[in-house]
Amino acid sequence: MGLELYLDLLSQPCRALYIFARSNNIPFEFKRVQLAKGQHKTEEFRKVNVLMKVPALRDGSFTLAESIAILLYLVQKFKTPDHWYPSDLQKRARVDEYLSWQHANIRAKGSKLFLTKVLLPLLTSQPLPPEKLEFATEELNIALKQFEEKFLQDKPFIAGSEISLADLVALVELMQPVCAGYDLFEERPKLTEWRKRVEEAVGKQLFQEAHEEIMNIKNLTADQFAPEMMENFKQQLLKQV
Repeated sequence: MGLELYLDLLSQPCRALYIFARSNNIPFEFKRVQLAKGQHKTEEFRKVNVLMKVPALRDGSFTLAESIAILLYLVQKFKTPDHWYPSDLQKRARVDEYLSWQHANIRAKGSKLFLTKVLLPLLTSQPLPPEKLEFATEELNIALKQFEEKFLQDKPFIAGSEISLADLVALVELMQPVCAGYDLFEERPKLTEWRKRVEEAVGKQLFQEAHEEIMNIKNLTADQFAPEMMENFKQQLLKQV
């Protein structure tokens, strides 16, 4: 049994893993797990990840959860080019610094805007209160300002002159609100140029392929959710926003 990656490309961490593996020619079997259909709640998937979350990895009899852990596993197992996770102590520390910060900032704020703008109105069939959207947008804008000033600065990439895991993880997260209709790159030239460099580094076609499904998220309809998952998602969303 070869390497298997269990992914739903509507998920940002799943897209990061997919792009990383493909851009580094890492052989893997793509196991699609549709969250909206509840496929992560099956007993079969539970054998891969008892947490019942994607992404997940199975490599022979070894299983692994959590996207950052999986990325680091792939880096080391397949000895990918050094720039992804630099051997230089301080460059690696810059990557670790961003990956540690992003969960409660870029990821949390970007996801909240996406959920508020797309999924909540879809699942509740209720118009979105403008103040909720405004608040979520402002929270994300604060995180974006911190990202530019603290992590990107005037460098081509977060860790210096070459792309790293930090850049890939950051950009797939930023694409989530973009695909929801909030063009956060507009009027942010530094961020726009960085985005172009990241896409070119991994391959524009691959990047577009990985984002094809999420780019069409506005075509998602409530009947595409399994009934039990629809109610589950609705309750979770109402608690978050």
